[in-house]
Amino acid sequence: MKPHERSARRTGLRDAVIADLSAADLDSLLARARADYDAFRAKGLKLDMTRGKPAPEQLDLAEGMLALPGNRDHLSEAGEDARNYGGLQGLAETRALFARTLGASPDRIVVGDNSSLALMHDSLVYALLKGVPGSAKPWGREPDVAFLCPTPGYDRHFAICEEYGVRMIPVPLTGDGPDMDKVEELVRDPAVKGMWNVPKYANPSGDVYSDETIRRLARMTTAAPDFRLFWDNAYVLHHLTDDGREILNVLDACAEAGNPDRAFVFASTSKMTLAGAGLAFFASSPANVAWLLASASKRTIGPDKLNQLRHVRFLKDHDGLVAHMAKHKALLAPKFAAVHEALEARLAGTGAARWTKPEGGYFISVDVVEGTAARVVQLAKDAGLLLTGAGATWPKGKDPRDQNLRLAPSFPSLSDVKAASEGIAICILLAAAEAESAKRKDAAA
Repeated sequence: MKPHERSARRTGLRDAVIADLSAADLDSLLARARADYDAFRAKGLKLDMTRGKPAPEQLDLAEGMLALPGNRDHLSEAGEDARNYGGLQGLAETRALFARTLGASPDRIVVGDNSSLALMHDSLVYALLKGVPGSAKPWGREPDVAFLCPTPGYDRHFAICEEYGVRMIPVPLTGDGPDMDKVEELVRDPAVKGMWNVPKYANPSGDVYSDETIRRLARMTTAAPDFRLFWDNAYVLHHLTDDGREILNVLDACAEAGNPDRAFVFASTSKMTLAGAGLAFFASSPANVAWLLASASKRTIGPDKLNQLRHVRFLKDHDGLVAHMAKHKALLAPKFAAVHEALEARLAGTGAARWTKPEGGYFISVDVVEGTAARVVQLAKDAGLLLTGAGATWPKGKDPRDQNLRLAPSFPSLSDVKAASEGIAICILLAAAEAESAKRKDAAA
C-alpha cells in the first residue's frame, strides 16, 4: 500500500484536497482530526524539535578528541608552540586539512575559534565600522545599508542584521537558490551591500544552488563595488544520501567574473566534531583575508591552536573528514526518513501541506495552509511538542503568509522523532481542517 493510500484510508479523504470536500466530508475529517489530536495530547509527551543541534550520539563520534592532542603534544609541524599566543590566521596544517572543503588554498583561509556565526557577526561589524576592500567609506556611514535575505532562511543571520539596523529584503528561493532575476534587479540599489547565502542544503529549505545561480551571483555587474556574498557553507559535507551534491566553487566563479573580492566564505566543524568546541573558518580573496586579519588583530592575540591540533590529530586528512561525516549520515538519515514517512502517511493528497525532502543539511521546510503556521505551533505546544516559532525563517520573525515551519529532527532520538513527526502531521491536518471550516462559515455569514 502506498503512503497516500494509507492517508486516504486513515482520514477518509480518498486523496481529495480539503478545500474540495463536501460539507459532510469536511465535518467528518475535522472530527477525526480532533480525535487524533486529543489522543496524541493524552500521551503526555515532552518532545523538542526546535533547534538543529547534533544528537549526543553524533557528539560521541568525536569522543576520541577529548584525549587529544595529548600530553606534551603541543608543537605544530613548523615547531610552533600551540600553547602560546600568536598564529592569528591559524596553523598551516589545519588550514591545509580544510582547504579542499572550503575551496581555497591554505593561504586564503583563516581559522577562528568555535563559531562561524561569530565570524559572520564580526565581518559585518567590521564592514559597518571600517568598510571592506572596495568601499568608499564605512558601511555605517552610508545613509542606508541593506542585505538580501533568501527566504525561508536562517533566523540567526537575520538577527545579526536586525541588531545593527541593516535593512533586510526578502528574496524567494526557487529550489536552485534565490530568484536571480529578482536579485539582479535589487542589487541595482547601491544601498544593497550584502546577501546571506546558505548555498548547499540551505536552512531550512534544503536548496542547493545551481551552477548558473552561482555564476550569476559572481558576475553581477550592477552590484555595488563593495557588495559581498556572505556565503555560509554550513552544510558543505552534511550529506543525507550516498551521492552527496556538489556545488560550484564560488571563489573561483567570482575570480573568473572579475570580482575576486565578492565572496566571504564561512564554515565550521560545529556539526562535524564537537558543536561547542569546533573550529570556524573564513575563506576569501587575499585582500579580504588581509582585511579580516587586520581587524581581528585588535580583537585577539590568537585563536585556540591546541584545538586546531586536536582536529588535525583526530581527522588526519580530507579522506578522514569524509569518513567521519559518513558516520553522521548513518545517524541522521533515518530521522529524516521518519519525518517524511509521517508527513506522507497523514498528509499526502490532502492539500494541507507541502514539504521538502533535502539531500543534506539539518532541516525540513514545511509550508502549511496559509494563515495556519502559528496555529500548528500552538497546537503542538499544547500537546507537549515544541517547534521552532512560526515566522522564524523570515526577517524580523514575520512570515507574511503565516505559512512556513522549520522542522529539526537531528537532536531527538529516533523514537522521539517518529512520535513527534506523527504529532506534527496531526496538528497540521487539524489546523488545515479548522481553517477550511472557518472559511466556509465566514463565506456563509
